[in-house]
Amino acid sequence: MKTVDIVTTAFRNAFRSRLRTSLTVLAIFIGAFTLSLTNGLGTGINQYIDDTVASVGVDDVMTVTKASETEPTDGGPVEYDPNQIAAEGPPGTTATALTDDDIDTIAGIDGVQSIEPVKNITTDYVQYDDGDKYQLAVSQFVPGMKVELAAGQQVDLDAADPELVLPESYLEPLDLGTAGDAVGQTVVLAVTDGTGTQVTTEATVVGVAEPGVISMSGAIPNDTLTNKLYDLQTTGAPEAEATRYAQASVTFDAAAGDEATQALKDRLEDAGYTASTLEDQLGTITSVIDAIVLVLNGFAVIALIAAGIGIVNTLFMAVQERTREVGLMKAMGLSSGRVFSLFSIEAVVIGLVGSALGVLAAIGVGQLVGGISGDLLANLPGLTLIAFEPVTVAAVVLGVMAIAFLAGTLPALRAARQDPISSLRYE
Repeated sequence: MKTVDIVTTAFRNAFRSRLRTSLTVLAIFIGAFTLSLTNGLGTGINQYIDDTVASVGVDDVMTVTKASETEPTDGGPVEYDPNQIAAEGPPGTTATALTDDDIDTIAGIDGVQSIEPVKNITTDYVQYDDGDKYQLAVSQFVPGMKVELAAGQQVDLDAADPELVLPESYLEPLDLGTAGDAVGQTVVLAVTDGTGTQVTTEATVVGVAEPGVISMSGAIPNDTLTNKLYDLQTTGAPEAEATRYAQASVTFDAAAGDEATQALKDRLEDAGYTASTLEDQLGTITSVIDAIVLVLNGFAVIALIAAGIGIVNTLFMAVQERTREVGLMKAMGLSSGRVFSLFSIEAVVIGLVGSALGVLAAIGVGQLVGGISGDLLANLPGLTLIAFEPVTVAAVVLGVMAIAFLAGTLPALRAARQDPISSLRYE
């Protein structure tokens, strides 16, 4: 019997007992469906996080602050520290200010490729076309970061003219129209300088940022606008105030590995500074999601194990029912290896049918849930709740087929070892 004949016969024999095989396929279907759906859920959420974390930072930039020397208290008043400065975070958040000397010290630490102090800018308001004025925060933007845009483009850090990406939530209050209409418009930003005088400057809106769970808050300026606002804000202020920074962005070699990154953090800590990478800030989020998906996958694996037991039972019964048939095939010269292949391929066929149906059903449910969740999760644009990657889908199908093959090994071995004379006498 040729290989093609064995495969064809195995496909035909797999559904000889339709009810029994269908029940086994159903068990495999449930496991493959659950496994595909949970993996799709994890893929969709992690893709969303990967797309949006770029608006928070980049892998090769760490945020460095000065280690606070203030001792924790039991709710009482904290001693005044002239070096404290407002920092990003909840209202009232402070940090020990970095000075130009600190910037020079950090730049000289081994492993630091470049450093850029984060200039603390407090804008009073933003205004468009003599309309109403609204409070607006601005955020630091470093090369490599990316903001999810509803329209327009990312800011050009090297552009000579002031540019900014405006949050989508400001379109209606400022009467800017749609996101597309806002691109190219000029807005006015106001700050208070060191003498208490309110001064203004203009900037061009080059993009409109979509809201996100972990996206930056406020507008994203380019370097020209950042420096312009900072210069206006510090005009008339004491020189010491103009050279105080809440934090600094340090570029390092992320490709050097975790050990090198940790060594750099240790050197910064020894020098009196605290450093955190993007992974430090957001790694917990992905870890929790991965853990949840892993637990859900555990239930799918349990279902697949139960399905594997069903395959063993199905093939054992098939071997018993076809004992005389096996004996006849062996008496006619079919080798034990061919008999083993015949029943093994039957198991693989059952696994293929069950896993393929399970994956297709999961993709269908994913599309349905995606359509329904689009309205429920409208405030999370760009989120595909359940996403499927071809590699993952193929891995699920091949994995289930491998489990089916292993489950069919024992019955196949039993069939291959049968004595043809005894088999022919079997009633």
